[in-house]
Amino acid sequence: MYPMLKHAHSGLRWVVLLLLIVAIANALMKWRSGKTYTDGDRKITLFTMIGAHVQLILGLILYFISPAVKFNEYTMSDKVLRFYSVEHLTIMILAIALITIGYSQAKKKVEAAQKFRATFIYYLIGLLLILAGIPWPFRFPGAGWF
Repeated sequence: MYPMLKHAHSGLRWVVLLLLIVAIANALMKWRSGKTYTDGDRKITLFTMIGAHVQLILGLILYFISPAVKFNEYTMSDKVLRFYSVEHLTIMILAIALITIGYSQAKKKVEAAQKFRATFIYYLIGLLLILAGIPWPFRFPGAGWF
């Protein structure tokens, strides 16, 4: 079960990254051009948030069954062990919390420009955190692209 979940979690990262890029680009373009906020805009941000939450759930399941997560006297001194046991989880929870706050803030706003601005700012910060928290192959030997 672990290998299947790990591959699903790794593959879904690309879907979430793509959704984030689409949502951020959409928000920026429509914010700058003064367009109205449509149901399609709401769905883009909603599906992005849902994708991020599904990714978080898969990640939490992996966190509790992964052999890469260990808590012992070497956890904080070992770079890879610390990353998977502490840093990855913390960064991703923070990123997804910001995405959720961004969706909520956009929903509360009345003016379209404010909705797009909230989406743009929170989703962009969330994306940057996610990019920083992904175990890229160039950062950790053995980490894959998928």
